[in-house]
Amino acid sequence: MRTIKLQSSNGEDFDVDVRFLKCSGIMKGLLEDGDKEDKKKEPLVLPNVNSDILRLVLIWAEYHKDDPEPPEDEAANGRSTDDIIPWDIEFLKMEQRLVIELMMAADYMDIKGLLQLIAKHLANMIEGKTPQQIRQIFHIPRSEIPKGPMK
Repeated sequence: MRTIKLQSSNGEDFDVDVRFLKCSGIMKGLLEDGDKEDKKKEPLVLPNVNSDILRLVLIWAEYHKDDPEPPEDEAANGRSTDDIIPWDIEFLKMEQRLVIELMMAADYMDIKGLLQLIAKHLANMIEGKTPQQIRQIFHIPRSEIPKGPMK
């Protein structure tokens, strides 16, 4: 089993089977860059991903390690939000701030499958809601429209 060492933004190291990382564009690039011995010893530092979120990414990646890669073509991705598998529904039952941090980590690590899943999850959260309800869900304050000329 070939592993790579990842280091979270708060310094925690993770030895990860490279098969779990095939879903990440960043990891694919690093793995293609080589089998140099020095690269195997030094951890890949992920400055934008803390250990709690990295742990969630790795749990998701391990479960989905045998999934086919999502298509590059946007039209082929499909826009259906009702095709989320039960495991993913349970996985995303977490605090909203964690879902947002997970989405940012998936974006940073270029994990298209996880990004698509979270987008569907968020779309389901706001489906049929009014703008006021959406602001409440995401804790977005209602902005005041400035009066008078802009300076």
